[in-house]
Amino acid sequence: MNTDILNKVEEALDTIRPYLEADGGNVRVVEITEDMVLRLELLGSCSSCPMSTMTLKAGVEEAIKRAIPEINKVEAVNIALA
Repeated sequence: MNTDILNKVEEALDTIRPYLEADGGNVRVVEITEDMVLRLELLGSCSSCPMSTMTLKAGVEEAIKRAIPEINKVEAVNIALA
């Protein structure tokens, strides 16, 4: 995993973590694939929240892509995305 990109991802996630934590959730980086797909695990209440798909797309993916344009896609490994 590219350490430089991973550090940028963690920094970007740190900007939105307070909002996730306020609702009892968080995210953890699982991997960044060769084709620049960031795979995350949703933790706490985020893993079972019915709004988690929207949170992932509108919040997390938006913050990541703004900070690291090289990332092509953000996926959660533990929710089914519609």
